[in-house]
Amino acid sequence: MNIVLAASEAFPFCKTGGLADVVGALCQQFASRKSNKVLLFLPHYRNIVRVSSLKVVPGVYLIPVGDKIEQVSLSYINWGNVLVFFVGNRKYFDRPGLYRTKDGEYPDNDERFILFSRAVLEGCKFIGFRPDLIHCHDWQTGLIPAYLKTVYKLDAFYTRTRSLYTIHNIAYQGHYPYSSFRKAGFHPVDYTPEKFEYYGGVSFLKSGLVFADNINTVSPNYAREVQTDPAMGFGLEGLLRHRADHFCGIVNGIDTEVWDPELDPVLPIGYDAAEAAKGKLAAKLALQQQCKLDQDPDKPLVGIVSRLDYQKGLDIVLNLIERFKDRAQFVVLGMGDPMLEKAYQSLARNNAGKVSYNGRLDEDLAHRIYAGSDLFLMPSRFEPCGLSQLIAMKYGALPVVSRVGGLVDTVKGFDGSNEDSATGFFINNFSEKGICQTLEDALKAFGNKKVWGRMVKNAMRQDLSWDKSAQAYLDLYRKTVI
Repeated sequence: MNIVLAASEAFPFCKTGGLADVVGALCQQFASRKSNKVLLFLPHYRNIVRVSSLKVVPGVYLIPVGDKIEQVSLSYINWGNVLVFFVGNRKYFDRPGLYRTKDGEYPDNDERFILFSRAVLEGCKFIGFRPDLIHCHDWQTGLIPAYLKTVYKLDAFYTRTRSLYTIHNIAYQGHYPYSSFRKAGFHPVDYTPEKFEYYGGVSFLKSGLVFADNINTVSPNYAREVQTDPAMGFGLEGLLRHRADHFCGIVNGIDTEVWDPELDPVLPIGYDAAEAAKGKLAAKLALQQQCKLDQDPDKPLVGIVSRLDYQKGLDIVLNLIERFKDRAQFVVLGMGDPMLEKAYQSLARNNAGKVSYNGRLDEDLAHRIYAGSDLFLMPSRFEPCGLSQLIAMKYGALPVVSRVGGLVDTVKGFDGSNEDSATGFFINNFSEKGICQTLEDALKAFGNKKVWGRMVKNAMRQDLSWDKSAQAYLDLYRKTVI
């Protein structure tokens, strides 16, 4: 197949969260099948990584955005067997951040991703690549399936092209006023509740759900939740039920070349499941030293690598850390809500040697936290799939997770007697009291080295790679293009 993936971020080029990891891993998985030709389109942000060897496609092409005509350029890089194309427009993409500054989202994000969506479609024509399938990710590319079924419906170039739309987090919908619908160039006759209209405006995500040939999300349990629970579906549960025959869940995997404790270059020593005790002890001592925690190999260490926001439940964790700080150490890595950042800074400052907060993007430190932690805390209010719990298990840090979304599909909870199969701990009652109770249970299990050792080995010996999930995506691709 000729496959195009369109996304607003992809590791290792640009990243704010798990979306980038998933898109980057899928590209490499699909391209490893020799019968596929894979192109990835990304905006050419200012802070794109690996730009030194970029090649420029000669010429420019034009994209309408409202009553303006914008020039777009393409540059590209060979990334293994994937051709990565960067959509260039300095006005919209030459900025400090991908979507926002510390003061909030860019006010013209609608125009930025209107331009990007049309630039992907016009870009394929510009380079003469006729895709069998365009795989679109999250709200930033939700207009691409809509364009294919409306503006480009009679374009012979796209006669055989089909679209797959993946929801990574339905809470982020790209909701804009009616003026954004007009800027995108759609015909007013299509502005109906069955198509584009959404609470008097337009939702880029809803547009993708309506017009894509097939839809999926990133875990089977999350697919069920967003159809049945209004708190999880964020207003789109009815539409997803309507499209249930074209909607499924495929759980994420992790890139086991990037995330491999046996070969990880930033760890003191590599380790596998058989050598977990030795390797994790070395990683723990190194992490305690780096984060200025008390050097204590026997003190349980709880890691958190997360975006700091309401979804992740980290507002509740502040009080929890205060309660457990004398019995466990805590290392937090993450940025997000400015109020939460200040609260974690204050907590760490007032609890030197017990709590470490690191408010920056630091991939190396993330690796060291996964390796050096005994427990990994993810008390999410909702979690489409989650990658952190997968990485934590790969590194032998047992996850403490809410019973939601993909966490249900990927973690096997300890019930006090199933140490031969358990890989983590479930929070059954989402509240401060419920999280505390689960952490109490986890610390009790940590005190039994025999039980703990078995659970660590269970977690590390799972197949958490993309192999099965990538094959499920390819099967869905074939189903979509038939």
